[in-house]
Amino acid sequence: MRLVTGPSDDPRSNVGRQADDRFDAVVQRLHAEHGVQDTLHRAVEAAVELFSGCDHACVSLVHRSHRIDTPAFTDEIARRGDDLQYRLQEGPCLDAIWTEETVHSSDLTTESRWSTWGPLAADELGIRSMLCFQLFTSRDNLGALNLYGDRTSAFTQTDATMGFALAAHVSIALAGQRDLQDAHSALADKVMIGHAEGILMERYAIGGQQAWETLARIAVDEQISMETAASHVVDSRPHRLR
Repeated sequence: MRLVTGPSDDPRSNVGRQADDRFDAVVQRLHAEHGVQDTLHRAVEAAVELFSGCDHACVSLVHRSHRIDTPAFTDEIARRGDDLQYRLQEGPCLDAIWTEETVHSSDLTTESRWSTWGPLAADELGIRSMLCFQLFTSRDNLGALNLYGDRTSAFTQTDATMGFALAAHVSIALAGQRDLQDAHSALADKVMIGHAEGILMERYAIGGQQAWETLARIAVDEQISMETAASHVVDSRPHRLR
């Protein structure tokens, strides 16, 4: 005889399903955002919403110049916690960015890995626990999703597993937004150059090839990009045809 089982009455199972539902809803909202900044803000809000031990959250990003900043944070505690790491050149978010996929500390007051930052973060900001996840936002950019807790042992193994999954979704969403921005930027550049060529053709009664060569010559002479040269022409800055 085959037994047909119904929904479980185990409250632990119900809690697990509710957590999964919350996670799915958060991920859907994350991928529905338009623009990098909106995606980042949604990510830090999601961290506080999903993890009961997370009191503050932020995202650190490394740019092509190797400059690190914190473009999204839930509050000043998170921002100051990151800034302190940048100044001291040590801390969990830096480890997550450069070397580790997941970095966890249950008690910063006794943490030996960041002997300067840990006690300062605890004393000045009231932070006791950290959980950080590495982000790959594009081929050239790295980052970290940083969760701050005000009590010791604020994060569980389940939090680490779910946080790793959230970080993966944040990375995918950010990469998609950056690709879209790059595509829009490239299209805008092409439109600007085409507009400038049209102005030059009308101004000097020349053909399209000559207009392009004139624009290229302006860029070389002034040591600027073609896009900037085109912008100058569109802004009606006079350039002598040679």
